[in-house]
Amino acid sequence: MKFGLTGWTPVRTARWDPFDEMRQMQQQLNSMFKDMTMGDRWTEADTLAPLVDVQDRGDKLLVTADLPGVDKQNVNIDVQENLISISAKSGTETESEEEGYMRRERTYKMFSRTLTLPEAVTSEGAKAKLENGVLTVELPKLQIEEKKKILIE
Repeated sequence: MKFGLTGWTPVRTARWDPFDEMRQMQQQLNSMFKDMTMGDRWTEADTLAPLVDVQDRGDKLLVTADLPGVDKQNVNIDVQENLISISAKSGTETESEEEGYMRRERTYKMFSRTLTLPEAVTSEGAKAKLENGVLTVELPKLQIEEKKKILIE
């Protein structure tokens, strides 16, 4: 370990820049608005991964997903062994006209989520319903036959 005097280095050698202060304020405002809106849930590609719960109900699995603002004809559910894929499209169009100004806005989003289920399931006898923005899917578990002993003759 060295002891002694060290040279002083100024923290800021340049003059105060008011534009630097404005850039910092803009970054803080952007961060604040991001926190108030959907923020981190939206990705660059405008894809939202819906929140999903999986419950074990004995002979079946119950999957619930939040899909607000989605019509049932725009939802697609795929099941394969122990995987379930839920995807949906959602879109809105707004139009307003005030004092000679006209505005039209359209937003289209894609919901998508693929989950690995704790057990293999079958689509035979599966039920799905969409009520109040909540998708509920009942998936019967795949019944695996028990081992059978074969006698040697």
